[in-house]
Amino acid sequence: MGKIVIVGSGPAGCSAALYAARAGMETTLISKGIGALQKAEQIQNYYGFEEGITGAELYRRGVAGAQAVGTQFVTAEVVGLDYAATLVVQTTAGDYPADAVILATGTGRIAPKIAGLAEHEGRGVSYCATCDAFFYRGKTAAVLGTGEYALHEVQALLPLAGKVILCTNGEPLTAEFPAGVTVCTEKLEAIEGEETVTALRLAGGGLLPADGLFVALGVAGSAALARKLGAPVENGRIVVDEKMQTGIPGLFAAGDCTGGMLQVCKAVYEGALAATEAIKQIRGKK
Repeated sequence: MGKIVIVGSGPAGCSAALYAARAGMETTLISKGIGALQKAEQIQNYYGFEEGITGAELYRRGVAGAQAVGTQFVTAEVVGLDYAATLVVQTTAGDYPADAVILATGTGRIAPKIAGLAEHEGRGVSYCATCDAFFYRGKTAAVLGTGEYALHEVQALLPLAGKVILCTNGEPLTAEFPAGVTVCTEKLEAIEGEETVTALRLAGGGLLPADGLFVALGVAGSAALARKLGAPVENGRIVVDEKMQTGIPGLFAAGDCTGGMLQVCKAVYEGALAATEAIKQIRGKK
């Protein structure tokens, strides 16, 4: 029996779970609860509901359907994605190894409007401390964020970096950070540096020397998780092939995170396709 871990419990995630569990896979779905569907007061363009249905009710039915066929639901925040002997989904409730992972958490959060952020991606601005902490041995690394996701990045940096700065960008902390971390509460105005990052310019006019900035805002979305393994992401969407597979073997994506129409019908189709292809891949290895 193969192991498939799905991140996200919306239409794409629950659709993937239905196909994976019914195929005899050990299926685990990790989620913090309802997402974009919460905002849908009435859905009237989805097959089978002549009188329409609320987003919350469609979500409830989707989850119930996936549970009915044996999907294990875990309520936790996903903070990382790693690859050792197998793919591993890292969460606040522990690690979940998998033969295949399907990312289905919807669209990511909008990147903060900080001058120089996009220009310095790959040149001091990173989205994966597990991947890049090694390059900051003895250097000063900053993390942009306030919660569990940011804490995960900080913990990856602490054993290697000479100094770790947590930048809250004016937002309140939502997680407890180690005492050795310097906290900067001012808003960030710009990323400084010609070839690579050299400092962070604060809204008050001051400069905060730093050799790099790790972006870890809010909850890690599908695109941020994909980046952790080096899967291509373009304009905030995960690049997938016709089988919903990313550039990383065993890593699939489905739903809003792949771009295109942000519709339930597309998400359900892509979730089913991602699971079907993941199952084929797993069985091909046995």
